[in-house]
Amino acid sequence: MFNIRVYGILISDQNEILVADEYIRGGLYTKFPGGGLEFGEGTRDCLVREFMEEMTLKVEVKEHIYTTDFFQMSAFNPSHQIVSIYYRVQALEEIKAPLRNKPFDFDEQQMNQYHQTGETETFRFIPLQHFSEEDVTLPIDKIVANLAKAQYLI
Repeated sequence: MFNIRVYGILISDQNEILVADEYIRGGLYTKFPGGGLEFGEGTRDCLVREFMEEMTLKVEVKEHIYTTDFFQMSAFNPSHQIVSIYYRVQALEEIKAPLRNKPFDFDEQQMNQYHQTGETETFRFIPLQHFSEEDVTLPIDKIVANLAKAQYLI
């Protein structure tokens, strides 16, 4: 079974990269914003939907950055193979979602959500000059972290 994931690389005007800190099924993960492709939607549509669902943020999907080119088993379901697709995205409006200054800084409402659903997330920017593969958890994200830094560091 294949699990297709679509993620966005958002670089701020201050040359910072957006990451999501997630608490899922008892594990803490830092990753790029995005999520699973749903039946009937294209990858760009998926990314627009994910940013709206997760951050209430309208984005424009720009150029393709990377698609997984190696086998990656799902961390949550060993019978699934993950294929991740990454695009650069541009915010079309000011970010309204709360942004944090430190990793996994969940507020009370987010922790209540975690206890109800088994997952919650928050967002933060990291200055691109200090960003590295060590800042993200997932193996495919580590590759994209290096690509993004090389391509977008001004």
